[in-house]
Order: sequence, then C-alpha cells, then structure tokens
Amino acid sequence: MQVLLSIVIFIGLGAGFVLANLVAGSVVRPHLPNSEKAACYECGEPSIGTSWIQFDLRFYIVALVYLVFDVEVALFYPWAVVWGNAWKLAGDLGISAFELRATALVDMLFFFGVLLVGFAYLWRFGYLDWVRSSATTSIKAEYRAGIDLRRIARQQPVQ
Repeated sequence: MQVLLSIVIFIGLGAGFVLANLVAGSVVRPHLPNSEKAACYECGEPSIGTSWIQFDLRFYIVALVYLVFDVEVALFYPWAVVWGNAWKLAGDLGISAFELRATALVDMLFFFGVLLVGFAYLWRFGYLDWVRSSATTSIKAEYRAGIDLRRIARQQPVQ
C-alpha cells in the first residue's frame, strides 16, 4: 500500500508541475497575433505549395532502424547488472553463480543472434545503403548463379 501511495503522489506532483508551468507560461508570454505566426511551417521552411508531395521513405527507414537497434541495445543493461551481481543474486535464488552467469550468457547470445539476423537482413536487401537501385533490393529477384545484379544495375543507363 505504501508503494502505491508513493506512485500516486509522484504522478500527482508530476502532473501538477506540468500544469503549473503551462499556466505560468500562458500568463507571462505576450499575446501578439499576426498572419505570419498563424502560418503553418515545417522545420522552419515557409509553406509554399501543396503538402501532398512524394517524399523519400529512406529517412523514415533509417530512423526506424536506429530506434529498433537503440532499444534493443538498451536491453543489454539488465543483463550486465545480472552478470555483475551474480554472486548476490545466485544466493537469493538458491543456485550457483556459475549457473546464473551461464544462463545469462546463453540468453544474451540468443538475443545478440536475433540482432545479427536483423542486421544481416537489412544489409542483404540494401536498407543500409543510402543510394540503391530497385534491382538490388527486390525480394522477388530470382537468383541465377554467375549473375551480379548490383553490377548489372550500375551498367543500366538512367532514363
């Protein structure tokens, strides 16, 4: 019950802090509306033309790949804690420190293997190449021995 009360107090103080800052900001800041402030913008660029344009998805792919690998690498921290405190944790669990470290090592090697498979997939299909052609990244491309699709794609004239 004491832990639940601590969590509720923490959430209440956090929400109160955010609300107090929003109210203070609305009272202190000047209110000077004009047409330029009301205009929509994206990254500081003036809004010219339509917003329905095609954009390159590689920016989002790179961002998603970074997020996935960043979150997965952050999961190495709990493993390092278990590895470093193996003697104390093993005593609490009633097993030897060697068994705990062996289990942690097998778990981390499996996790790292999954990361490597994901990385190999991204590398194989060219998601890590900034400039790539559709001939080298197509999953439907049939494999033929002795044919290098990357070389052939580079030789084709751009139309």
